[in-house]
Amino acid sequence: MSKAKPINLAAAEKALGVELYKNRKASQALHEAVTAYRAARRSGTHSTLTKATVDLSGKKPWRQKGTGRARAGYKSSPVWVGGGVVFGPHPRSYRKNLPKTVLKTALRRAISDLATKGTLHTGSVPALKAPKTKELIGWIKDSGLPLSCLIVTSKQPEQNLLKAAQNLREVDLRTAREVNAEDLLRRSQVWIAEDAWLELGKRLQNKAKAEVKS
Repeated sequence: MSKAKPINLAAAEKALGVELYKNRKASQALHEAVTAYRAARRSGTHSTLTKATVDLSGKKPWRQKGTGRARAGYKSSPVWVGGGVVFGPHPRSYRKNLPKTVLKTALRRAISDLATKGTLHTGSVPALKAPKTKELIGWIKDSGLPLSCLIVTSKQPEQNLLKAAQNLREVDLRTAREVNAEDLLRRSQVWIAEDAWLELGKRLQNKAKAEVKS
């Protein structure tokens, strides 16, 4: 079994057919994209009870005058313990809509960073004889990769590979069509199959041509 081949910036540009960033350009797009991906995963189910929904009576707790105490209108008032909450959180969606051009730019920026840092690799798709986690761990170690890695394939991985990766929390499987900027930055090393570069490059070429024209 051959070692994973490191990919530098020049080799990544050649494999993708797209010019990558050689400076800090488009860092803001990467930040916005990662923030949006993480925000979309938030459940947003936190909720508090207001004075209208708290399970207390709307009855006046004591008469208006003659008790020597402050005037009180109702038991569910936010000023009392157990009363409603003022301006508390309620269920909401944290999803942020970003233009596709921004997401593509972020993907290019992420690939540029990986290639510059030397954490980008390539090779042939692992062919596991059985859907066993032990076999996948052996392939990862023989390839010279850590157990915290992202594996990107050109198409949906075979069942043996999918099932073998289910027990490895730090190993992610993605196809070239679905991988995004956050996926690339989540793990310490990224491995992209040799036949996945073309598919990944197609996703970036339209954006690259548009920038050249402008």
